[in-house]
Amino acid sequence: MADAKKAANAAPEKPSKTENRLKKQYREVVIPALMKRFGYKNINEVPKLEKIVVNMGYGDIKDNSKSVQSAIEELRQIAGQKPYVTTAKKSVANFKVKEGMNVGAKVTLRNDRMYAFADKFVSIVLPRVRDFKGVSPKSFDGRGNYSMGVKEQLIFPEIVYDQIEKIRGFDICFVTTAKTDEEAKELLKLLGLPFAK
Repeated sequence: MADAKKAANAAPEKPSKTENRLKKQYREVVIPALMKRFGYKNINEVPKLEKIVVNMGYGDIKDNSKSVQSAIEELRQIAGQKPYVTTAKKSVANFKVKEGMNVGAKVTLRNDRMYAFADKFVSIVLPRVRDFKGVSPKSFDGRGNYSMGVKEQLIFPEIVYDQIEKIRGFDICFVTTAKTDEEAKELLKLLGLPFAK
């Protein structure tokens, strides 16, 4: 009887937090495959995705505050996190840019949000690209990071076509802990990024 009362008064068990599908795939499939391919002795040597940076420049709308706000809101919907507004480091007269002027917005995704974004990007967004033949294998920086451009925000399911003001593009940078481009390419390929032949 006392045990039943104790059980009733005990705090209810918290439901276990579901692990992201891509994070689980990294732990169960990618790590063993990379250890076998590159002969790593220690699991900590295996390269991993460190962060994803989504970066958008304002271009010709930098003087129009309404357009800037709509661009920031679109980036927030796409990334699922509030963007950070970037400013010009120095004045450039040809582009009518003054030092300290707002010129773009960026979001840095880490941990669960990073894996959720990567999963959505690979399984939902890229298949929506018209005439898609794979991403370029030449966009590595020599230190294991991969950058690519997206021409229009419409390929993301969060964006409603009727509500957009203008078609905008942005850059996505996958930052990894890989020391070489070959290791980074293999990591991203195993995470589902389809490279063109």
